[in-house]
Amino acid sequence: QVQLTESGGGLVQPGGSLSLSCVGSGRSFSMDAMGWFRQAPGKERELVAAIPWHSGVPYYSASVRNRFTITRDNAKNAVFLQMDTLTSEDTAIYFCATASAISDIRNSKIEYWGQGTQVTVSA
Repeated sequence: QVQLTESGGGLVQPGGSLSLSCVGSGRSFSMDAMGWFRQAPGKERELVAAIPWHSGVPYYSASVRNRFTITRDNAKNAVFLQMDTLTSEDTAIYFCATASAISDIRNSKIEYWGQGTQVTVSA
C-alpha cells in the first residue's frame, strides 16, 4: 500500500518556527516531484511549495516565499518543510503530495496525497 505520512504539526506562537516531514512508503518517490499544500478553514486547498525530483529550483507561493524552505531526501523517501516567522495566516492543515513533475503539482495533478497534519499559529 502506497502511503505518504506527514508529521511535525502542532501549536506554535506567532513568529515561531515549525518543521514538517513527509515520508513515503510502498514505493520510491525519488523520481517524483513532491510538494506541500495547505487548507485553512473555509478556504480552498492551496499549493505552498514544491520541489523537483533532483532537488532543483523549488517553487514557493508568494505568501510563504522567504519564510518557508522545502527540501527532500530521496534516500529516505522524504520531503520536508521548514516554516519560519509563522503568522496566524499560516494556520491550516498541511498536506504532502506527489506527482510526476513539478508542473503537475502546480496544476494540482496529484498522484498521491498524505492525510495531513494540523499547524496552528496562535498566542
